[in-house]
Amino acid sequence: MYFVVRVTSSQEKITADILEYKVSKSSLPISSIVLVEGMRGYLIIEAENEVATRELIMNEPHVKGMLPKPLSEQELDKMLEVKRNVIEVGINDTVEFLSGPFKGYKAKVIKVDSTKDEITVELMDVAVPIPVTTKSSIARVIQKAEKV
Repeated sequence: MYFVVRVTSSQEKITADILEYKVSKSSLPISSIVLVEGMRGYLIIEAENEVATRELIMNEPHVKGMLPKPLSEQELDKMLEVKRNVIEVGINDTVEFLSGPFKGYKAKVIKVDSTKDEITVELMDVAVPIPVTTKSSIARVIQKAEKV
């Protein structure tokens, strides 16, 4: 069964580590602790029963409580499925910023760091081109670079 545990926002990783350590030192029937990216303030715990989950989270820092109804496997799968249709950003592509301080500006990509999901760009239509590193999710490709 999957149980949703409320935790202090932006303390999910620390709380998951604390709970994981507690599971390793006890004989609680806990199978996994899931930290869902983009789901701030919540952890998902896979356990045999609700009692084991409540015993695990009892008196732990950053834990705010537990939702009363467990998740079904279908609900969990829906939460975990990847929702982004990623358009690969390549070097020399032209992008437009969708948000942030450069919203509406166009830029040329000079470096791509896919492990950090970041791109380094040079803004177009400015007097002095300055490299800016930002998350690739706030920019969209408006023109792919010509292949040679």
